[in-house]
Amino acid sequence: MAETNFKWLTCAGVLCCLIWNGFAQQGGSDCIKANAKSCGECIQAGPNCGWCKKTDFLQEGEPTSARCDDLAALKSKGCPMEDIENPRGSKQVLENREVTNRKKGAAEKLKPEAITQIQPQKLSLHLRVGEPQTISLKFKRAEDYPIDLYYLMDLSYSMKDDLENVKSLGTALMLEMEKITSDFRIGFGSFVEKTVMPYISTTPAKLRNPCTGDQNCTSPFSYKNVLSLTSEGNKFNELVGKQHISGNLDSPEGGFDAIMQVAVCGEQIGWRNVTRLLVFSTDAGFHFAGDGKLGGIVLPNDGKCHLENNVYTMSHYYDYPSIAHLVQKLSENNIQTIFAVTEEFQAVYKELKNLIPKSAVGTLSSNSSNVIQLIIDAYNSLSSEVILENTKLPKGVTISYKSFCKNGVNDTQEDGRKCSNISIGDEVRFEINITANECPKKEQNETIKIKPLGFTEEVEINLQFICECQCQSEGEPNSPACHAGNGTFECGACRCNEGRIGRLCECSTDEVNSEDMDAYCRRENSTEICSNNGECICGQCVCKKRENTNEVYSGKYCECDNFNCDRSNGLICGGNGICKCRVCECFPNFTGSACDCSLDTTPCMASNGQICNGRGTCECGTCNCTDPKFQGPTCEMCQTCLGVCAEHKDCVQCRAFDKGEKKETCSQECMHFNMTRVESRDKLPQPGQPDPLSHCKEKDVDDCWFYFTYSVNSNGEANVHVVETPECPSGPDIIPIVAGVVAGIVLIGLALLLIWKLLMIIHDRREFAKFEKEKMNAKWDTGENPIYKSAVTTVVNPKYEGK
Repeated sequence: MAETNFKWLTCAGVLCCLIWNGFAQQGGSDCIKANAKSCGECIQAGPNCGWCKKTDFLQEGEPTSARCDDLAALKSKGCPMEDIENPRGSKQVLENREVTNRKKGAAEKLKPEAITQIQPQKLSLHLRVGEPQTISLKFKRAEDYPIDLYYLMDLSYSMKDDLENVKSLGTALMLEMEKITSDFRIGFGSFVEKTVMPYISTTPAKLRNPCTGDQNCTSPFSYKNVLSLTSEGNKFNELVGKQHISGNLDSPEGGFDAIMQVAVCGEQIGWRNVTRLLVFSTDAGFHFAGDGKLGGIVLPNDGKCHLENNVYTMSHYYDYPSIAHLVQKLSENNIQTIFAVTEEFQAVYKELKNLIPKSAVGTLSSNSSNVIQLIIDAYNSLSSEVILENTKLPKGVTISYKSFCKNGVNDTQEDGRKCSNISIGDEVRFEINITANECPKKEQNETIKIKPLGFTEEVEINLQFICECQCQSEGEPNSPACHAGNGTFECGACRCNEGRIGRLCECSTDEVNSEDMDAYCRRENSTEICSNNGECICGQCVCKKRENTNEVYSGKYCECDNFNCDRSNGLICGGNGICKCRVCECFPNFTGSACDCSLDTTPCMASNGQICNGRGTCECGTCNCTDPKFQGPTCEMCQTCLGVCAEHKDCVQCRAFDKGEKKETCSQECMHFNMTRVESRDKLPQPGQPDPLSHCKEKDVDDCWFYFTYSVNSNGEANVHVVETPECPSGPDIIPIVAGVVAGIVLIGLALLLIWKLLMIIHDRREFAKFEKEKMNAKWDTGENPIYKSAVTTVVNPKYEGK
C-alpha cells in the first residue's frame, strides 16, 4: 500500500512539473522573444512580462534581454519580488454623479444640464499593453426629460394639401407632448430645391411663380428656417399659416441640403442640450452627393452653416451632402431623425434609416392628417432604445462592449452596444473593455468619449499609457557603472549611449569585429568562438537563444546549458532536479546523475515496521534483498519458508494445551514469546494496533482447531494471545447414518427394478411391432395343377337357338 501511494505521488509530481513547465514556456516565450533591451520594451511585450532590476541577476554569458521573462520564471531564477518591475494598469473615476431620479410634475424644476442619465461621467485609465481595463456604465432614462422638435417640410407643389394640416400642428402637438414632458419646444423649416437649372426653371416668370395656371406660389428656395425652436405653439401656427407652396421641375427634392443646415446651424435653430428630434416630411425622393453635377456644381458640401437671414445661400455653390456626411453631422449634434414619408417612398427611406443610426420611418397619409400620431410613435420607438458609440480610438487601442439589459438579456460584440425596449425609469448597464495593444509613438495621453446616440450626455475617458518602468525615472545618466559613463544605468542594466554597445557599454561599434576581441571569447586550447553557441561582442560572449525559450546557454564561453543533463523517464534530471551547466542539481531526497534515485525509505518499509523486513537494503526507494530466500518489494515473500502461524504452531500448542510434538521440549524451545490466554476469539487483538499482527488458525494432534495471534512490539518482544478452549468437531450420529444407508439401498433396488421393467416393456413393444410388420408383408400365391382335368364336360347343341 505504501509503495502504491508513493508511486502515485511520484506520478502526480512529475505531471505537475510538466504542466508548470508547459505554462512557463507558453507565458515566458513572448517575453523572451521580444529581445527587450530595456525595462520599457519588456513591459510592452505582454501583460505577464516582468523585468528583474537586480544588478547581479544575469549569469555569465546571458544577454541583457534575459532580464525580461514571466514572473514565475524570474522568481525561479532567483530574482526577489521586490526587484521585479511589473507595473499594472488601473482606473480612476473622476466624476461620478448619480443618475437623476425625479417624477414628472415634481416641484423642483431642473435645468437640462442638471439632469444625469449616464454614470460615471469622467474616468482616467492607465493602460499597459495587452492588459484590458474594464469599466461599468449605468444608463437610466429620466422622466420628464426636455424635448426640442424641429419640423422640416417639403413645400413643393405636391405637398399643398399637407401644408393645410401642418398649419395647426403647433398647438395640437404641444398638447400631446405635454403627456411626455413639461419642457417641449417646436420649430419649423421648409425646403424645395437648389435654385439652378435643371432643378427649377430659371426664367424670370417661373422664378417669381413656379406654379402653373392661377396658382399663387412662392419663389423657389433651397432651405428656409421659418421658426426657430420655441415653446409657443400659437406662434408656430401663425408663422406656418403664412407659408405658401413653391415648385420645382424634377421629382427628387433637395432635402439633404436642408437636413445638413438644420444639423450644423445650432445657434440659428436654437438647439438645446436635450433630446433633439428632426421630423423630415416629404412625398418624394432625395438628391445626394454627385447629383449637383447636373447643375454644374462640383464642390463637395463643406458641412458648415450658411444661413443668412434664415435662408441657405450656398445651394448653388456646394453639392448635396452624402449620406455618410449626414450621418456624421447628425451624430455629432445628437439629432434623432423621423422620416414622415408617403407610402410610395417607404422602401427608399427604410433603406436610408438602416444607414442613419437612431432614426425612424413613419407612413404619412396623403394629407399629413396623421402626423401627430406618427411623431409620437416614432419618438417612443427611438427613445426605447439606447445605443452606445465611441469617438475615434487611438492607434492600437481596441474596445469591446457587453450589455446587461432588461429581463436578463445580455449581448456582446456589436449587439453589446445597445439595449432595447427601455421604458422611462428603467436602468441598464454596460461593461466596456478597453485594451492598448501598443504604445503610442509620442507616449502622449489620449481622450475618447462614449455616449448614447441621440443624447447629449457623454462619458469622457482619459487614456494614459504605461510604456516605461518606474525605475527608468530613477536612472543615472553617464553612470560610472556603464564603463566610465558611456551609458545610463537604469533598472539594473546599462542603456548605452549612441555608438556604444556591450552589457556595460564597454565597446564602440567600431571595435565589434576586431580579431583581438575574438580572442577573449575562446576557451584555452580551443578554436571555437563562444563554444559555437553564441556571438563575441566586445570581447564577451553573448549566448544565442534556443527556439524553446526554456532552454538556455550560459557561461563565460557559452559552454553551459540547462538541457543536456542526464534524463530519466524522458525528463531532464528525472523531473527531480535542475540542470545547471550540464550537471543535475537534485532536489532534497533525490540523488544520482539523473536525480532518479530517491532517498525516501517509505516504499521499502515492510509490514512489520522494518526496512526491507530486515533482510535487505533500501537503494533508491527499492529493496535489494540480501537473504536469497526472501524476495518481493519489501523482502517479505519467501516461497520455501513456513508462515508465522505454522512456524509457531507447535510451541503455542505445547504451552497453551500441554500437547503436541514439542510437549517434551517445550520449556527449552518455546519460551521465546509471552503468552496470554483469552476466553474467545472476540477477545483476540484486532488489526489496527501499532504492532504488526498475524491471526492464526491451526489444528492440534486431536484434530481440534485452536486460534491465536502473533505480534512483535517495538522492543522486539514477541507476544502470543491464544483462545483457551480449542474447537473440537463432535462425533458422528450413527442412527441417521445407518438409516440413510438402508434407505439408500432400498431406493437403489427399487430404481433398478423400475429400470429393468421399463427396458422389458420397451423390448416387447419392439418385438411386437416387428411381428406385425412381417405379417403385413407376407404374400400367398395360388396356382393350378398342370395335369389336373375337371370331371365335368359341357356340350352345346349347335342347332340350339336359345328359344
